[in-house]
Amino acid sequence: MRNDVKTSVAKKDSLMLTRRSFGAGLAAGTGFLAFALPVRALTVDQARSLIDKAVSEVNATINSGKTEQAMYVDFERIFVSYADVPTIARSALGVASRSASAAQLATFTTAYQGYISRKYGRRFREFIGGKIEVTDAKPFKSYYEVISTATLQGEAPFDLRWWVGDKSGRQLFFNIIIEGVNMLASERTEIGSILDANGGDIDKLIAVLNQT
Repeated sequence: MRNDVKTSVAKKDSLMLTRRSFGAGLAAGTGFLAFALPVRALTVDQARSLIDKAVSEVNATINSGKTEQAMYVDFERIFVSYADVPTIARSALGVASRSASAAQLATFTTAYQGYISRKYGRRFREFIGGKIEVTDAKPFKSYYEVISTATLQGEAPFDLRWWVGDKSGRQLFFNIIIEGVNMLASERTEIGSILDANGGDIDKLIAVLNQT
């Protein structure tokens, strides 16, 4: 009888371990382990206010009449002010971030913030003559999703969603969903491809980002 009990307990422990391993693997595979902990100290109104301010600055930049290069400088300033850049950069670098030295990670983060500002700055330049407007905000998983609508001249409005948390100690957005495209997921894939093309060399990856 005791042996049966021991066998039952062992099977239960094994099942729990399997479930935990599966859950951990799933979270690691999506790259969202950094956001798994609750961040409910932040309120929905604060999350919406943050994106209202960010969107206001983006709108001012895209309709400022500045040169392309000057706009990219503004977009980088906005990105650094309102985004959790270190967390986004680590997510984009993926598994390679674990083997990177502190100096490499810092240099990559700086290169990545310039790269991402130019890349998404080009997208936002498409909005010249249009605008982005925040329409709603709601709790979403362990953070908040702020919903906005982008309107371009002569085109139907489309959806922009911002994921906001305060796990870093500040209220910041850590992801943008543009027309259903997840920035974190797509950037992780793209940065991974560039890294693979350069033999896994993080320094070469940094050089490519600085030139892109």
